[in-house]
Amino acid sequence: MARVLERGLTGLFRSRWGVAVVIAVLVLAVVGIGRLFSDGGDGRRQLLDPVSPAPTVSVDPSHDDDGVIVDDAPAPKPTAKPGSASPEAVAYAFASAWVDHKNVSAKTWHDGILPNATKNLAEELDGVDPADVPADRVIGRPTLVPVGDGLANAVVTVDSGKVTLQLVGPDGKWLVDGVDWEAS
Repeated sequence: MARVLERGLTGLFRSRWGVAVVIAVLVLAVVGIGRLFSDGGDGRRQLLDPVSPAPTVSVDPSHDDDGVIVDDAPAPKPTAKPGSASPEAVAYAFASAWVDHKNVSAKTWHDGILPNATKNLAEELDGVDPADVPADRVIGRPTLVPVGDGLANAVVTVDSGKVTLQLVGPDGKWLVDGVDWEAS
């Protein structure tokens, strides 16, 4: 009887279906153990913060050898100057203009992003062919990640991935100073 059982198990592990069953059981075990530890022991599920704040980084040439100062305290929440658009609104407006590239000239596309871009970014994007923009529409609201005083990143979901916009607002008037796209 033991030999028959041994042959049956050996045959099971040699077949593709058997290997798939073993892998599925292991995955289910790991997921179950993960759920056991994720409820904090009181039976209620804990919600994790999807975006942890980055440490505040500043530069002071008189500090140490490299002049970089890292503060582990969370960066202050970005605020807008009264009468100015919030950083989220600026990010959404810029992203919407950035993806609006079909059947428009390079000048028209560039003019659309200008109101929410710094002079440096506007110069960098001058002459860009709008056909090269890798997204067609914004499908999510910006998620703001404070970086430092007057600095923030806004992550915007688009139909082809995520766009991270670097925002600057040293005087409370926020503008986009950099664009980084990541495919999904």
